[in-house]
Amino acid sequence: MTPDNPWLQSAQQFQQSALQQWTQMLQTVQASGVPNPGFAMPSGANISELFGKITGQPVKFDPEKWLDIQRNYLKELAELWNQGLQVKPPKDRRFASEAWAQNPMAAFAAAAYLLNARTLMAMADAVDADAKTRARIHFAVQQWIDASAPSNFMAFNAEAQKKALDTQGESIAKGIQNLLNDMKQGHVSMTDESAFEVGKNVATSEGQVVFENELFQLIEYKPLTAKVHERPFLLVPPCINKFYILDLQPDNSFIRYAVEQGMRTFVVSWRNPDQSCAQKTWDNYIDDAVIKAISVTREITGAETINALGFCVGGTMLGTALGVLAARGEQPVHSATFLTTLLDFTDTGILDVFIDEAFVKFREMQFANGGLLPGRDLATTFSFLRPNDLVWNYVVGNYLKGETPPPFDLLYWNGDSTNLPGPYYAWYLRNTYLENRLVKPGAAAVCGQKVDLGKVNIPVYIYGSREDHIVPIGGAYASTQHLPGPKRFVMGASGHIAGVINPASKGKRSHWIGVDNHFPADVNDWIASATEHPGSWWTDWSDWLKPQAGKLIAAPKSYGSRKYKPIEPAPGRYVKAKA
Repeated sequence: MTPDNPWLQSAQQFQQSALQQWTQMLQTVQASGVPNPGFAMPSGANISELFGKITGQPVKFDPEKWLDIQRNYLKELAELWNQGLQVKPPKDRRFASEAWAQNPMAAFAAAAYLLNARTLMAMADAVDADAKTRARIHFAVQQWIDASAPSNFMAFNAEAQKKALDTQGESIAKGIQNLLNDMKQGHVSMTDESAFEVGKNVATSEGQVVFENELFQLIEYKPLTAKVHERPFLLVPPCINKFYILDLQPDNSFIRYAVEQGMRTFVVSWRNPDQSCAQKTWDNYIDDAVIKAISVTREITGAETINALGFCVGGTMLGTALGVLAARGEQPVHSATFLTTLLDFTDTGILDVFIDEAFVKFREMQFANGGLLPGRDLATTFSFLRPNDLVWNYVVGNYLKGETPPPFDLLYWNGDSTNLPGPYYAWYLRNTYLENRLVKPGAAAVCGQKVDLGKVNIPVYIYGSREDHIVPIGGAYASTQHLPGPKRFVMGASGHIAGVINPASKGKRSHWIGVDNHFPADVNDWIASATEHPGSWWTDWSDWLKPQAGKLIAAPKSYGSRKYKPIEPAPGRYVKAKA
């Protein structure tokens, strides 16, 4: 790297600033001998000014909480200083290596960092403001805390320093090479991306593309049973990433599992939008994609109705499409499954910190004449919802330690980002996250129809993940309050992806099933009455779906139909396009 590289200069400045902060703190503590009232935190006025910059408005603190924070900080600081260089590394996986324990200054720096981090977060919680303002401050402070951890800098990371000595500098050289490679590809490597190829060792379920238009390809999968259920099954994955999260490997493929259950299975594979799609709207995706996929699936199979599944944003689009069809007096979908889906956007979790009128108006102005939201922007946003796990962990491993992350199919998929048409994205922000119109009868106009989910009177299976940070469990559960048909709600363990991709054959984690026809308004009341069951929710879902799928008939021996002939083998070329 050249000395005038702006990225390197920025990193060096950040590291230098952190070093100065830690040095000043240690000098202040040392000069004081032992902590006393003269060694105090920054004043409330200074912190108020700092937090005010985050929110764009003056910030005040609860005086009683502020005094408690000061007392606790001085007490813990005194305890830390009295331990001196005998302090043990705190219980935090960032400082878990033996190298931190063997380096007294590093152990002290880690303990002091965590004390300051706890104090800053307590300050954020003590802000006298509405819940959303506190959440925004909390999020911003957490980002700063995570970014400034001593483990993120070679000057403080005892483990990285030891590795550099043990390898005679080879780890540093490898780290620089990893950094250059990641800068070239435009994102931090989370896995060995050279180990995977779509269609070769991920997304390998056998099938054919039987229809395509400018927005999606429709894939029909080869039956794995002699007989299939007469009512076909259509999956609508999210268009903000690629469908093969549902078909990573044969042993964790949800698509393969559905086929093995005797479902004649079709999947929407979204096009990775380029400039030719820059004008596409939410209406286009509902009418020309979701509703079109339903129609083509029915035509190919000759079925009067189908069963459908929507995952994440795919579920939001499926719910919207069902509302449009109901307004048209049509009901081509017999039952629907919603996986980690928001229809009611009252509880959107941490993503709510980004959404307000100013942000949405900015996006609407940005895309007023069309355009694309780059996939990398979305991927970065989602990564920084869990920065220690999805950002700094790899910065430290790849660059400071010079390690190559091991092959991991899920993280390969996570890095395979997709663009979004700007008009589609702007409509989605305003009508769901900001104004929550889908659950207000007639408030959302889509494809010339006023959507009323109360008219979507079909059996539904609703799944939410207990630790989901993108679709909180309360947000997933809220759909039970708006869909009038027979319902089943199931909660799974883990998060947004790992909770869903939990193969039945592995017997991992648990799922919870509630009392039949008992859907109180508060998800916590439902959880209190639910029963835990070991293993994956997949078996419960397939037991629910089979009665919805009709009788068994001979499996088709060919793909498509006379009108819809096979175009190319699965997974098709759309999914292989890079953002």
